[in-house]
Amino acid sequence: MDELVFDAASRASDYIAGLGSRRVAPTPEAVERLKLLDIPLQDASLSPLEVLTELDEIASPATVASAGGRYFGFVIGGSLPAALAANMLAAAWDQNAVLQLASPAASALEEISRKWLLSLLGLPAVSGVGFVSGATMANFTGLAAARHALLDRQGWDVEARGLFGAPPITVVVGDEVHVSLLKALSLLGLGRERVVRVPVDGQGRMRPDALPNLSAPTILCLQAGNVNTGAFDPAAEIIPVARQTGAWVHVDGAFGLWALACPSRSKLAEGIEQADSLATDAHKWLNVPYDSGLAFVREPLYLRAAMSASAAYLIEVAQREPNHYVPEMSRRARGVEIWAALRSLGRSGLADLVERNCRQAARFAEGLRLAGYEVLNQVVLNQVLVSFGDPQRTREVIRRVQEDGTCWCGGTEWQGHTAMRISVSSWATSDADVERCLEAILRVAKG
Repeated sequence: MDELVFDAASRASDYIAGLGSRRVAPTPEAVERLKLLDIPLQDASLSPLEVLTELDEIASPATVASAGGRYFGFVIGGSLPAALAANMLAAAWDQNAVLQLASPAASALEEISRKWLLSLLGLPAVSGVGFVSGATMANFTGLAAARHALLDRQGWDVEARGLFGAPPITVVVGDEVHVSLLKALSLLGLGRERVVRVPVDGQGRMRPDALPNLSAPTILCLQAGNVNTGAFDPAAEIIPVARQTGAWVHVDGAFGLWALACPSRSKLAEGIEQADSLATDAHKWLNVPYDSGLAFVREPLYLRAAMSASAAYLIEVAQREPNHYVPEMSRRARGVEIWAALRSLGRSGLADLVERNCRQAARFAEGLRLAGYEVLNQVVLNQVLVSFGDPQRTREVIRRVQEDGTCWCGGTEWQGHTAMRISVSSWATSDADVERCLEAILRVAKG
Protein backbone atom coordinates (compact mmCIF):
# COMPACT_ATOMS: atom_id res chain seq x y z
CA MET A 1 0.00 0.00 0.00
CA ASP A 2 2.83 2.44 0.78
CA GLU A 3 4.37 1.91 -2.65
CA LEU A 4 1.00 2.38 -4.35
CA VAL A 5 0.15 5.60 -2.49
CA PHE A 6 3.57 7.11 -3.15
CA ASP A 7 3.36 6.14 -6.81
CA ALA A 8 -0.09 7.74 -7.13
CA ALA A 9 1.14 10.91 -5.41
CA SER A 10 4.19 11.03 -7.69
CA ARG A 11 2.08 10.64 -10.82
CA ALA A 12 -0.36 13.32 -9.60
CA SER A 13 2.55 15.66 -8.88
CA ASP A 14 4.03 15.09 -12.34
CA TYR A 15 0.64 15.78 -13.93
CA ILE A 16 0.27 19.08 -12.08
CA ALA A 17 3.86 20.10 -12.86
CA GLY A 18 3.21 19.57 -16.55
CA LEU A 19 0.07 21.68 -16.80
CA GLY A 20 1.97 24.86 -17.60
CA SER A 21 3.70 23.44 -20.65
CA ARG A 22 1.09 21.13 -22.15
CA ARG A 23 -1.77 21.86 -24.51
CA VAL A 24 -5.06 22.66 -22.78
CA ALA A 25 -7.14 20.39 -25.02
CA PRO A 26 -5.74 16.89 -25.54
CA THR A 27 -4.38 15.92 -28.93
CA PRO A 28 -6.59 13.82 -31.22
CA GLU A 29 -3.99 11.05 -30.90
CA ALA A 30 -4.32 11.03 -27.10
CA VAL A 31 -8.10 10.82 -27.35
CA GLU A 32 -7.82 8.01 -29.87
CA ARG A 33 -5.62 6.01 -27.48
CA LEU A 34 -8.50 5.84 -24.97
CA LYS A 35 -9.79 2.97 -27.10
CA LEU A 36 -6.99 0.88 -25.59
CA LEU A 37 -8.98 0.86 -22.35
CA ASP A 38 -12.14 -0.39 -24.07
CA ILE A 39 -11.49 -4.13 -23.78
CA PRO A 40 -13.50 -7.01 -22.32
CA LEU A 41 -13.08 -7.33 -18.56
CA GLN A 42 -10.52 -10.00 -17.85
CA ASP A 43 -11.00 -12.94 -15.50
CA ALA A 44 -7.79 -12.64 -13.50
CA SER A 45 -6.99 -9.86 -11.05
CA LEU A 46 -4.29 -7.28 -11.83
CA SER A 47 -1.93 -5.64 -9.38
CA PRO A 48 -2.99 -2.12 -8.26
CA LEU A 49 0.34 -0.71 -9.53
CA GLU A 50 -0.30 -2.17 -12.97
CA VAL A 51 -3.82 -0.69 -13.01
CA LEU A 52 -2.57 2.74 -11.95
CA THR A 53 0.21 2.72 -14.56
CA GLU A 54 -2.23 1.84 -17.34
CA LEU A 55 -4.67 4.52 -16.21
CA ASP A 56 -2.01 7.23 -16.03
CA GLU A 57 -0.22 6.42 -19.27
CA ILE A 58 -3.39 6.19 -21.37
CA ALA A 59 -5.94 8.47 -19.69
CA SER A 60 -3.83 11.35 -18.33
CA PRO A 61 -2.77 12.60 -21.80
CA ALA A 62 -6.45 12.58 -22.86
CA THR A 63 -7.64 14.86 -20.06
CA VAL A 64 -8.45 18.54 -20.52
CA ALA A 65 -6.00 20.72 -18.58
CA SER A 66 -8.80 22.54 -16.77
CA ALA A 67 -6.77 22.39 -13.56
CA GLY A 68 -4.22 24.77 -15.09
CA GLY A 69 -4.24 28.50 -15.64
CA ARG A 70 -5.23 28.66 -19.33
CA TYR A 71 -8.67 27.07 -19.28
CA PHE A 72 -11.56 29.55 -19.61
CA GLY A 73 -14.53 27.33 -20.43
CA PHE A 74 -17.79 26.68 -18.59
CA VAL A 75 -16.77 28.68 -15.46
CA ILE A 76 -14.56 25.84 -14.25
CA GLY A 77 -12.13 26.61 -11.43
CA GLY A 78 -8.93 24.79 -10.60
CA SER A 79 -8.06 23.08 -7.33
CA LEU A 80 -6.24 25.08 -4.69
CA PRO A 81 -3.16 23.24 -3.38
CA ALA A 82 -4.58 22.89 0.13
CA ALA A 83 -7.95 21.73 -1.19
CA LEU A 84 -6.38 19.17 -3.53
CA ALA A 85 -4.17 17.79 -0.78
CA ALA A 86 -7.11 17.65 1.65
CA ASN A 87 -9.17 15.86 -0.99
CA MET A 88 -6.44 13.23 -1.34
CA LEU A 89 -6.29 12.76 2.43
CA ALA A 90 -10.08 12.56 2.61
CA ALA A 91 -10.02 9.84 -0.05
CA ALA A 92 -7.71 7.84 2.21
CA TRP A 93 -10.03 8.46 5.17
CA ASP A 94 -12.96 7.18 3.03
CA GLN A 95 -15.54 8.72 5.35
CA ASN A 96 -19.31 8.51 4.89
CA ALA A 97 -20.65 11.94 5.79
CA VAL A 98 -24.16 10.70 6.54
CA LEU A 99 -24.09 10.99 10.34
CA GLN A 100 -21.98 12.46 13.11
CA LEU A 101 -21.47 8.93 14.46
CA ALA A 102 -20.32 7.67 11.06
CA SER A 103 -17.62 10.35 10.91
CA PRO A 104 -17.13 12.86 13.74
CA ALA A 105 -14.37 14.54 11.71
CA ALA A 106 -16.48 15.03 8.58
CA SER A 107 -19.40 16.32 10.64
CA ALA A 108 -17.23 18.77 12.58
CA LEU A 109 -15.53 20.12 9.44
CA GLU A 110 -18.91 20.72 7.81
CA GLU A 111 -20.18 22.63 10.83
CA ILE A 112 -17.02 24.75 11.04
CA SER A 113 -17.18 25.44 7.30
CA ARG A 114 -20.86 26.35 7.62
CA LYS A 115 -20.06 29.06 10.15
CA TRP A 116 -17.10 30.36 8.15
CA LEU A 117 -19.10 30.48 4.90
CA LEU A 118 -22.02 32.35 6.42
CA SER A 119 -19.66 34.88 7.96
CA LEU A 120 -17.70 35.35 4.72
CA LEU A 121 -20.82 35.83 2.61
CA GLY A 122 -22.69 37.98 5.12
CA LEU A 123 -25.61 35.55 5.41
CA PRO A 124 -27.61 35.01 8.61
CA ALA A 125 -25.53 33.04 11.12
CA VAL A 126 -28.36 30.60 11.86
CA SER A 127 -28.82 29.57 8.23
CA GLY A 128 -28.82 25.91 7.29
CA VAL A 129 -26.16 24.79 4.83
CA GLY A 130 -26.16 21.64 2.70
CA PHE A 131 -22.93 20.30 1.19
CA VAL A 132 -24.01 18.88 -2.16
CA SER A 133 -22.51 17.89 -5.52
CA GLY A 134 -22.92 21.18 -7.38
CA ALA A 135 -25.24 24.06 -8.25
CA THR A 136 -27.89 21.83 -9.81
CA MET A 137 -28.35 19.93 -6.55
CA ALA A 138 -27.90 23.14 -4.55
CA ASN A 139 -30.77 24.68 -6.51
CA PHE A 140 -32.76 21.48 -6.02
CA THR A 141 -32.13 21.58 -2.26
CA GLY A 142 -33.04 25.25 -1.82
CA LEU A 143 -36.14 24.90 -3.99
CA ALA A 144 -37.21 21.77 -2.08
CA ALA A 145 -37.09 23.85 1.11
CA ALA A 146 -39.16 26.52 -0.66
CA ARG A 147 -41.70 23.94 -1.83
CA HIS A 148 -42.05 22.61 1.71
CA ALA A 149 -42.44 26.05 3.28
CA LEU A 150 -45.04 27.35 0.83
CA LEU A 151 -47.17 24.22 0.98
CA ASP A 152 -46.80 23.82 4.75
CA ARG A 153 -48.23 27.31 5.19
CA GLN A 154 -51.32 26.03 3.39
CA GLY A 155 -51.58 22.92 5.54
CA TRP A 156 -50.09 20.51 3.00
CA ASP A 157 -47.30 18.05 3.91
CA VAL A 158 -45.65 17.58 0.53
CA GLU A 159 -43.00 15.15 1.80
CA ALA A 160 -45.71 12.78 3.06
CA ARG A 161 -48.48 13.38 0.50
CA GLY A 162 -46.61 14.39 -2.64
CA LEU A 163 -47.88 16.91 -5.16
CA PHE A 164 -51.06 15.05 -6.21
CA GLY A 165 -53.87 17.35 -5.15
CA ALA A 166 -51.50 19.90 -3.59
CA PRO A 167 -52.23 23.64 -3.78
CA PRO A 168 -50.48 25.20 -6.80
CA ILE A 169 -47.15 27.02 -6.55
CA THR A 170 -46.19 29.73 -9.02
CA VAL A 171 -42.53 29.90 -10.05
CA VAL A 172 -41.16 33.16 -11.48
CA VAL A 173 -37.79 33.29 -13.27
CA GLY A 174 -35.81 35.68 -15.40
CA ASP A 175 -35.88 35.11 -19.14
CA GLU A 176 -32.20 34.06 -19.05
CA VAL A 177 -32.62 31.57 -16.21
CA HIS A 178 -29.89 28.92 -16.17
CA VAL A 179 -30.74 25.40 -17.26
CA SER A 180 -29.57 23.94 -13.93
CA LEU A 181 -32.38 25.74 -12.11
CA LEU A 182 -34.93 24.54 -14.66
CA LYS A 183 -33.63 21.00 -14.24
CA ALA A 184 -34.06 21.29 -10.47
CA LEU A 185 -37.64 22.49 -10.95
CA SER A 186 -38.39 19.52 -13.18
CA LEU A 187 -36.97 17.08 -10.62
CA LEU A 188 -39.16 18.64 -7.93
CA GLY A 189 -42.32 18.22 -9.98
CA LEU A 190 -42.72 21.99 -10.39
CA GLY A 191 -42.09 21.86 -14.13
CA ARG A 192 -39.67 23.54 -16.52
CA GLU A 193 -42.41 25.02 -18.68
CA ARG A 194 -44.87 26.12 -16.00
CA VAL A 195 -42.62 29.03 -15.01
CA VAL A 196 -43.54 32.67 -15.47
CA ARG A 197 -40.70 34.37 -17.34
CA VAL A 198 -39.75 37.98 -16.63
CA PRO A 199 -38.15 40.05 -19.43
CA VAL A 200 -34.50 41.02 -18.98
CA ASP A 201 -32.38 43.99 -19.99
CA GLY A 202 -29.45 44.14 -22.38
CA GLN A 203 -27.16 42.42 -19.88
CA GLY A 204 -29.59 39.64 -18.94
CA ARG A 205 -30.76 41.22 -15.67
CA MET A 206 -34.38 40.75 -14.59
CA ARG A 207 -36.33 43.97 -15.08
CA PRO A 208 -38.07 45.07 -11.86
CA ASP A 209 -40.65 47.06 -13.85
CA ALA A 210 -41.69 43.85 -15.64
CA LEU A 211 -42.34 41.75 -12.52
CA PRO A 212 -45.77 40.09 -12.50
CA ASN A 213 -48.07 40.49 -9.53
CA LEU A 214 -46.66 38.17 -6.88
CA SER A 215 -48.64 36.22 -4.30
CA ALA A 216 -47.73 34.19 -1.22
CA PRO A 217 -47.51 30.74 -2.87
CA THR A 218 -44.77 31.93 -5.23
CA ILE A 219 -41.08 31.11 -5.64
CA LEU A 220 -39.21 34.02 -7.21
CA CYS A 221 -35.86 32.89 -8.65
CA LEU A 222 -33.14 35.49 -9.05
CA GLN A 223 -29.70 35.16 -10.59
CA ALA A 224 -26.38 36.26 -9.09
CA GLY A 225 -24.01 36.10 -12.03
CA ASN A 226 -25.52 35.57 -15.49
CA VAL A 227 -23.66 32.66 -17.06
CA ASN A 228 -22.93 34.73 -20.18
CA THR A 229 -22.44 38.28 -18.95
CA GLY A 230 -21.79 37.90 -15.22
CA ALA A 231 -24.58 40.41 -14.52
CA PHE A 232 -26.70 40.30 -11.35
CA ASP A 233 -30.45 40.65 -11.04
CA PRO A 234 -31.21 43.80 -8.99
CA ALA A 235 -31.94 41.94 -5.76
CA ALA A 236 -31.97 45.03 -3.55
CA GLU A 237 -34.84 46.40 -5.60
CA ILE A 238 -36.77 43.18 -6.21
CA ILE A 239 -36.59 41.26 -2.92
CA PRO A 240 -38.46 43.89 -0.83
CA VAL A 241 -41.32 43.67 -3.34
CA ALA A 242 -41.42 39.89 -2.93
CA ARG A 243 -41.20 40.20 0.86
CA GLN A 244 -44.41 42.25 0.96
CA THR A 245 -46.35 39.41 -0.67
CA GLY A 246 -44.88 36.52 1.32
CA ALA A 247 -43.22 35.00 -1.76
CA TRP A 248 -40.10 32.87 -1.30
CA VAL A 249 -36.94 34.26 -2.94
CA HIS A 250 -34.32 31.83 -4.23
CA VAL A 251 -30.98 32.94 -5.70
CA ASP A 252 -29.01 30.90 -8.23
CA GLY A 253 -25.48 32.13 -7.58
CA ALA A 254 -23.44 29.28 -9.07
CA PHE A 255 -20.34 31.48 -9.35
CA GLY A 256 -21.56 35.03 -8.74
CA LEU A 257 -22.40 34.43 -5.08
CA TRP A 258 -18.66 34.56 -4.32
CA ALA A 259 -18.70 38.28 -5.16
CA LEU A 260 -20.06 38.70 -1.63
CA ALA A 261 -16.66 37.65 -0.30
CA CYS A 262 -14.86 40.40 -2.26
CA PRO A 263 -15.35 43.96 -0.94
CA SER A 264 -14.53 45.49 -4.32
CA ARG A 265 -17.28 43.43 -6.05
CA SER A 266 -19.86 42.85 -3.32
CA LYS A 267 -21.90 45.88 -4.46
CA LEU A 268 -22.94 43.80 -7.48
CA ALA A 269 -24.65 41.31 -5.18
CA GLU A 270 -26.25 43.86 -2.89
CA GLY A 271 -29.52 42.59 -1.46
CA ILE A 272 -29.15 38.87 -2.14
CA GLU A 273 -28.32 38.25 1.51
CA GLN A 274 -32.05 38.88 2.13
CA ALA A 275 -33.03 35.81 0.07
CA ASP A 276 -34.69 32.77 1.64
CA SER A 277 -32.40 30.31 -0.12
CA LEU A 278 -29.26 30.49 -2.24
CA ALA A 279 -27.21 28.06 -4.31
CA THR A 280 -23.58 28.09 -5.40
CA ASP A 281 -20.73 25.91 -6.58
CA ALA A 282 -17.63 25.46 -4.45
CA HIS A 283 -15.81 23.85 -7.38
CA LYS A 284 -16.06 27.11 -9.30
CA TRP A 285 -14.65 30.18 -7.55
CA LEU A 286 -13.73 28.57 -4.25
CA ASN A 287 -11.52 26.28 -6.37
CA VAL A 288 -12.03 22.97 -4.59
CA PRO A 289 -11.95 19.65 -6.50
CA TYR A 290 -15.06 18.30 -8.17
CA ASP A 291 -17.75 17.75 -7.13
CA SER A 292 -18.80 20.35 -4.58
CA GLY A 293 -21.76 22.69 -4.18
CA LEU A 294 -23.51 24.54 -1.38
CA ALA A 295 -27.15 25.23 -0.55
CA PHE A 296 -28.02 27.97 1.96
CA VAL A 297 -31.45 28.29 3.57
CA ARG A 298 -32.20 31.21 5.87
CA GLU A 299 -34.58 29.18 8.05
CA PRO A 300 -32.97 25.75 8.63
CA LEU A 301 -36.27 24.31 9.83
CA TYR A 302 -37.55 24.28 6.24
CA LEU A 303 -34.36 22.68 4.93
CA ARG A 304 -34.45 19.92 7.53
CA ALA A 305 -38.14 19.27 6.89
CA ALA A 306 -37.51 18.88 3.16
CA MET A 307 -34.38 16.73 3.45
CA SER A 308 -34.68 14.64 6.63
CA ALA A 309 -35.33 10.90 6.72
CA SER A 310 -35.25 8.53 9.66
CA ALA A 311 -34.82 4.82 10.27
CA ALA A 312 -34.28 2.72 13.36
CA TYR A 313 -30.65 1.95 12.50
CA LEU A 314 -29.75 5.62 11.88
CA ILE A 315 -28.65 6.46 15.40
CA GLU A 316 -28.61 10.25 15.63
CA VAL A 317 -27.07 12.57 18.18
CA ALA A 318 -27.93 16.02 19.45
CA GLN A 319 -25.42 17.82 17.21
CA ARG A 320 -26.05 18.84 13.59
CA GLU A 321 -26.59 15.71 11.51
CA PRO A 322 -25.19 16.20 7.99
CA ASN A 323 -27.84 14.11 6.21
CA HIS A 324 -30.63 16.42 7.42
CA TYR A 325 -29.48 19.14 5.01
CA VAL A 326 -28.87 17.31 1.72
CA PRO A 327 -30.74 14.94 -0.62
CA GLU A 328 -28.21 12.11 -0.24
CA MET A 329 -27.77 9.73 2.64
CA SER A 330 -24.37 8.16 1.98
CA ARG A 331 -21.96 10.64 0.40
CA ARG A 332 -18.35 11.69 0.45
CA ALA A 333 -17.05 14.21 2.99
CA ARG A 334 -17.09 17.34 0.81
CA GLY A 335 -16.64 19.61 3.80
CA VAL A 336 -13.01 18.50 4.15
CA GLU A 337 -11.66 20.34 1.10
CA ILE A 338 -14.01 23.30 1.65
CA TRP A 339 -12.55 23.68 5.13
CA ALA A 340 -9.02 23.40 3.72
CA ALA A 341 -9.67 25.99 1.00
CA LEU A 342 -11.11 28.50 3.45
CA ARG A 343 -8.40 27.85 6.05
CA SER A 344 -5.62 28.31 3.50
CA LEU A 345 -7.05 31.41 1.79
CA GLY A 346 -8.52 33.32 4.70
CA ARG A 347 -10.80 36.29 4.05
CA SER A 348 -8.22 38.38 2.22
CA GLY A 349 -6.98 35.49 0.09
CA LEU A 350 -10.47 34.66 -1.17
CA ALA A 351 -11.21 38.32 -1.86
CA ASP A 352 -7.94 38.61 -3.77
CA LEU A 353 -8.71 35.50 -5.82
CA VAL A 354 -12.08 36.89 -6.92
CA GLU A 355 -10.73 40.38 -7.61
CA ARG A 356 -7.70 39.06 -9.52
CA ASN A 357 -9.86 36.95 -11.85
CA CYS A 358 -12.20 39.91 -12.44
CA ARG A 359 -9.23 42.11 -13.29
CA GLN A 360 -7.91 39.45 -15.65
CA ALA A 361 -11.28 39.24 -17.39
CA ALA A 362 -11.19 43.01 -17.86
CA ARG A 363 -7.72 42.69 -19.41
CA PHE A 364 -9.05 40.15 -21.94
CA ALA A 365 -11.85 42.56 -22.82
CA GLU A 366 -9.45 45.48 -23.15
CA GLY A 367 -7.07 43.59 -25.44
CA LEU A 368 -9.86 42.30 -27.65
CA ARG A 369 -11.45 45.76 -27.98
CA LEU A 370 -8.11 47.37 -28.84
CA ALA A 371 -7.69 44.78 -31.60
CA GLY A 372 -11.01 45.87 -33.09
CA TYR A 373 -13.28 43.06 -31.92
CA GLU A 374 -16.68 43.63 -30.33
CA VAL A 375 -17.03 42.85 -26.62
CA LEU A 376 -20.75 42.33 -26.14
CA ASN A 377 -21.15 42.61 -22.38
CA GLN A 378 -20.29 45.02 -19.61
CA VAL A 379 -17.40 43.18 -17.96
CA VAL A 380 -18.41 43.59 -14.32
CA LEU A 381 -17.24 40.21 -13.08
CA ASN A 382 -15.30 37.34 -14.66
CA GLN A 383 -17.23 36.79 -17.91
CA VAL A 384 -16.29 38.16 -21.33
CA LEU A 385 -18.35 37.76 -24.52
CA VAL A 386 -16.62 38.65 -27.77
CA SER A 387 -17.72 38.54 -31.39
CA PHE A 388 -15.21 38.22 -34.23
CA GLY A 389 -17.69 39.29 -36.90
CA ASP A 390 -20.52 37.23 -38.33
CA PRO A 391 -21.60 33.99 -36.61
CA GLN A 392 -19.71 31.73 -39.00
CA ARG A 393 -16.47 33.67 -38.50
CA THR A 394 -16.87 33.68 -34.71
CA ARG A 395 -17.50 29.93 -34.61
CA GLU A 396 -14.43 29.36 -36.77
CA VAL A 397 -12.23 31.41 -34.45
CA ILE A 398 -13.53 29.47 -31.45
CA ARG A 399 -12.80 26.17 -33.19
CA ARG A 400 -9.29 27.22 -34.16
CA VAL A 401 -8.49 28.58 -30.69
CA GLN A 402 -9.49 25.26 -29.16
CA GLU A 403 -7.48 23.41 -31.79
CA ASP A 404 -4.44 25.64 -31.20
CA GLY A 405 -4.21 24.38 -27.63
CA THR A 406 -2.73 27.47 -25.97
CA CYS A 407 -6.01 28.06 -24.14
CA TRP A 408 -9.59 26.86 -24.23
CA CYS A 409 -12.61 29.15 -24.61
CA GLY A 410 -16.15 28.06 -25.40
CA GLY A 411 -18.91 29.44 -27.56
CA THR A 412 -22.40 30.67 -26.78
CA GLU A 413 -25.52 32.15 -28.35
CA TRP A 414 -26.72 35.21 -26.44
CA GLN A 415 -29.41 37.77 -27.27
CA GLY A 416 -29.10 37.12 -30.99
CA HIS A 417 -25.29 37.09 -31.02
CA THR A 418 -22.82 34.27 -31.56
CA ALA A 419 -19.90 34.81 -29.22
CA MET A 420 -16.80 33.37 -27.66
CA ARG A 421 -17.23 33.16 -23.91
CA ILE A 422 -14.17 33.64 -21.70
CA SER A 423 -14.69 32.64 -18.06
CA VAL A 424 -11.84 33.45 -15.68
CA SER A 425 -12.27 31.59 -12.38
CA SER A 426 -9.05 29.75 -11.51
CA TRP A 427 -6.53 30.49 -8.77
CA ALA A 428 -3.88 29.16 -11.17
CA THR A 429 -4.41 31.82 -13.84
CA SER A 430 -1.53 34.29 -13.78
CA ASP A 431 -1.32 37.63 -15.53
CA ALA A 432 1.33 36.05 -17.77
CA ASP A 433 -1.19 33.33 -18.70
CA VAL A 434 -3.68 36.02 -19.70
CA GLU A 435 -1.18 37.79 -21.93
CA ARG A 436 -0.09 34.52 -23.52
CA CYS A 437 -3.69 33.49 -24.18
CA LEU A 438 -4.73 36.92 -25.43
CA GLU A 439 -1.85 36.82 -27.92
CA ALA A 440 -2.94 33.36 -29.10
CA ILE A 441 -6.59 34.39 -29.55
CA LEU A 442 -5.61 37.47 -31.53
CA ARG A 443 -3.12 35.49 -33.61
CA VAL A 444 -5.76 32.91 -34.50
CA ALA A 445 -8.43 35.54 -35.16
CA LYS A 446 -6.16 37.41 -37.59
CA GLY A 447 -5.00 34.26 -39.38
